[in-house]
Formats: sequence, structure tokens, C-alpha cells
Amino acid sequence: MLKKSSASTQTHFLKSLAKTYGFDGIGISKAVKLEKQAKELETWLNKGYHGEMSYLEDHFDLRLDPSKFFPAAKTIISFVYNYFPEEDNLSKGDYKIARYAYGRDYHKVVVKKLRKLITELKERIGDFHARAFVDSAPIMEREWAEKSGLGWKGKNTLLINKNLGSYYIIAEIVCDLELEYDEIPAVDHCGTCTKCIDACPTDAIAENGYILDASKCISYLTIERKNEIPEAFKEQMEGWIFGCDICQEVCPWNRFSKPSKEADFRPNEDLTKMKKRDWEEITQEVFDHIFFATPVKRAQYQGLKRNIDFIKPMK
Repeated sequence: MLKKSSASTQTHFLKSLAKTYGFDGIGISKAVKLEKQAKELETWLNKGYHGEMSYLEDHFDLRLDPSKFFPAAKTIISFVYNYFPEEDNLSKGDYKIARYAYGRDYHKVVVKKLRKLITELKERIGDFHARAFVDSAPIMEREWAEKSGLGWKGKNTLLINKNLGSYYIIAEIVCDLELEYDEIPAVDHCGTCTKCIDACPTDAIAENGYILDASKCISYLTIERKNEIPEAFKEQMEGWIFGCDICQEVCPWNRFSKPSKEADFRPNEDLTKMKKRDWEEITQEVFDHIFFATPVKRAQYQGLKRNIDFIKPMK
């Protein structure tokens, strides 16, 4: 047991353990209030860039201060987990879904790994308090990951790692351990590149980048927006019916993306066989079968059907 070992030894063991669970990166930050991000979030919300996502207005303080939802919090451990597909014919069809949604729901896959990691860590260093999150709590994931040196916030507002690109899930463990903190933010390597800004068909990314008007984003329109999609976007969807990867597809840093080894992220065979007509005639039964336990279930059958009908060519 490493209970009496130094923070350095415990940190080294944690990082080694993360690799055995398949995580592609881990960064550790001290749990403090995010002062700079508070002003940015407030401005973003005041401009209405969150659209119908009113839940982002809730728990404002919780999003910025870990101690508000975990009083004993001392450390934020950020992880990244690759989901880039080995084979990707799904991105070339008439109807497309974001790559993270090809396989089993990433929330369940990654949080299961985090919980096992916590259990094994406790067996080695003794008991401590911890909570694991995978896009499931009012916590600013990209900001903490950036703070811990896992990447920089690109002009498309996604976290980019110069060795991995951006096709990965971000997850956190908030705990009361005192570990060695990385906190060496990665240097912004976007430079003068504007590929993501130029490629976004709905102009959701600000002219100079780094700010996203989510209410215009195809991912928001096809997942988060519950009302009808405005007609103004009809010719701009480019085939996306659940999420969108355009700003990632054109990002030069994603040339370093490597296929994920996670079997649960692979699409089932029936999904890979879907043709244009299959999508347009999809039934509730087919939807339930193909998208069982996948992120697409979030849209529900009626939501996905709405998206397909919206972009379906007029006969």
C-alpha cells in the first residue's frame, strides 16, 4: 500500500494506472475557482449563444467552483479517451452522425473505467473521497483539461492535443487527494489557421475563432434543440442528422488521430449497412435496435426522424 508514500509517488502510480485502463492522457490540477472563465461564461450566456440549453444557466457557481458541489475537493484529475474510428464509411453517406456516437454510449463506457480505476487506486493508497464525471455534471471539462496541460482550446472551441488531435472524450475525477499538479497549459498551436471557421456551414464559430454560437451549431440543432429547426439552416446541414464533425474533419491536427482500441466504440453491423432509403424509412423498431445503448438514443426516434426529414431532398 502506498498510503504513506509521497504525493509524487502516488501521482506516478495514478498516471501509470490510467494507461492500463486505456486513457490516452491524464492531467492533474488543483481544485480552485475558475475566475477567468467565470467572466467568459457570463458573457457567452448573456449573448444567448447557448440557445435552448437553459440548463447551462443553472448552477453557475457550481460550474466554476468545484468546492460548491464537492466541499472536500482538492484535486481535479482530467482524462482523455480516444474514440476515433478504425473504419469510417459512415461519414461518407447521405446521412451522417458524429463519430463519438457510432458505438456504445461513451458515458457508460468511460465512467465504468473511472470507477474501476478509483477502486484500484484505493486498494493501493488507502481510502479517499472521489467522484467520477463523464459529461454528467456542472463542471467545465475543457477548461480543466486545458488547465492541466492536456491540450489547448482551439478556434473551434474544442480541446486540441498536438499528439492526439481532438477526437476524444474528456472525463474527470474530483477528489480530496493532494497530488502533484501539472498545470502547465499547452501552447495554442492554431496559429493563423482558419480552416474550422471557413468550413462551418452555419457560421457558428466567431470570425476570429475561440467563441461558438451554439445556437447555430449543427450539433446543437440536431441534438439539443427540441423545437423545429429553423428553415434558414435547411441547405446548410450537409447531411448531418446527429451531431457534426466538420470542424474536426478539417483541423490539421487531426491528421495525428489514431484508431481507438475501444471495442465498445465500434458501430454495430446493422448501422454500417444503412443506406439512404433505410434512413428515410427508419421505424421506431429499427431505431431501437440499431441505437440501443448508444448516444443517438438521446435524440429519441422522433428527434432523429425530424432531422432526417428536415434535410431530406424534396421529391
